[in-house]
Amino acid sequence: MYIGIDLGGTNIAAALVSAEGNITKRASVPTDRHGGLDAVLGGMRSVCIELLGGTEAPHSIGIGVPGAVNNDTGEVIFTPNLPLSGVNLAQMLRKDFGLPIYLGNDANCAALGETIAGGAKGARNVVFITLGTGVGGGIVIDGKLYTGVNGAAGELGHLVIISGGRECGCGRKGCWETYASASGLNRTAIEFMRTHDKSELWELCGGQPEKVDGRIVFAAYRDGDAAAKLAVEQYIMHLAAGAVSIINVFQPEMFCVGGGISNAWDCFGERLIAAIGAEVYTRTSANTAQTKITKAALGNDAGIIGAALLGR
Repeated sequence: MYIGIDLGGTNIAAALVSAEGNITKRASVPTDRHGGLDAVLGGMRSVCIELLGGTEAPHSIGIGVPGAVNNDTGEVIFTPNLPLSGVNLAQMLRKDFGLPIYLGNDANCAALGETIAGGAKGARNVVFITLGTGVGGGIVIDGKLYTGVNGAAGELGHLVIISGGRECGCGRKGCWETYASASGLNRTAIEFMRTHDKSELWELCGGQPEKVDGRIVFAAYRDGDAAAKLAVEQYIMHLAAGAVSIINVFQPEMFCVGGGISNAWDCFGERLIAAIGAEVYTRTSANTAQTKITKAALGNDAGIIGAALLGR
C-alpha cells in the first residue's frame, strides 16, 4: 500500500492506495493556509497518522503539490497559494514517519493517476490535460512522468496558440489556457454577447457580463442560443488547436481530457471529446496509428492516486 496526499488550497485530501490504484481508506482536513508552514505540515501529519492507524506500514508517501517541485531533493521550489516555497517537504515528513517521501506537481500526479487507473489505463504514453480555471497538464512517457530538467515540464496551458492574443497571467499573450480554460470560455461568450443584443446570455447573467460562467453558457447553448452556440464552437476550435500541436509533438497513445468542463452538463463531455477528436484527426500529421482522445475517469481522486504511486 501507498499513501497519497493531494495538497490543495482548501483541503488536504489523502488516501491509502494499492499498487493497482485502488483506494482503500481516506482522510482529509481543511488546509490552514493562514496558519503558516507549521499549520500546513500539521495537516499533512494528521491525515497520515489517521491513515496509518490499524494498518501495516505503507511503502511510501507521495504528495501532489500545486506548484513546482524538485523530487530529487524533496524541495518545493514554488507554490503560489501555500507557505511552502523553498521548504524541503520530504526531509521534514521523513523525520516523522521514516518512510520514503515523493513529491510531484498536482497536475502531473493526476496524469499519472489517470494513466495507471483511469481514463488512460493501459497506455504507456499519455498526455493529460485538465480544463478548469486554467489549463493544467501532465506527460507520461513509457509509463513514467516526464518532468523535464527542472521538474516543471507539462505546463501545457502556456503553449501559445494565437500570437499577440489574450493576455495571460504568466505575462505572455495568446496562451492556450486563455482560450481553452473555463475562464477562457467565459471570455469568448462575453465577446459574442456584445454582438448579440438579444442573446439569452444577457438574461441569464442579469445583464452583468462579469457574472457569466460555464453553467450559464451551457444552459444557453442547450436552449439553442446563437451567441452561446458560437462561443462553444469557437471554444472547441481553440481547444483542438492546442491539442493538435501537442499531439503532433508527442504522438501519444492517448490524449486524456479532465476537469470541470469535461463534465459540464448532460453528455457535453462526450460531445466535447468527439468534437476534439474530429478536429484533431483531420489536422495531425500522423498517417498511421492515431492518438485516442479519451475522457478522464477518476475526478478528484486522480491526483491522490497518482501522488501515492509516485513511489511505486
